[in-house]
Amino acid sequence: MSRTDTTPKSNSRPEHGYSFHVPADTDVYECPRCGRPFARERHRDLHLGQTHRGLSESERTAYDAASEDEQSDLRRFRIVALGLLVLFYFGFLFLFAIFG
Repeated sequence: MSRTDTTPKSNSRPEHGYSFHVPADTDVYECPRCGRPFARERHRDLHLGQTHRGLSESERTAYDAASEDEQSDLRRFRIVALGLLVLFYFGFLFLFAIFG
C-alpha cells in the first residue's frame, strides 16, 4: 500500500470503514492488520492493543508501553487543567473582591 493510497490491499472496504488521504511527504505508521495510517507510532500501538486480538509478544509490549505513556500524559493534563481552573477561579474571585 502506498502512502497516498486510501484503500486496503484488497478491493474490499477497509475494516475500520474509513478511507484516509495521507500526504506523500509525511511519515506514516500503518497498522499491520487493517492498514489504517497513523501519524505517530504510539497511536498505532494503542490502536493495535485496543482494536485487534491475538497480539504477538512484541506488539503486546509496545501496547503496554504506549498505554503507560498515555496514562502519564493524561495524568499530567488533569493536574495542569485543575491548576488552571483553580487559578482562574481565584483570579476572578480577587477581581470581584477588588472591583466589585
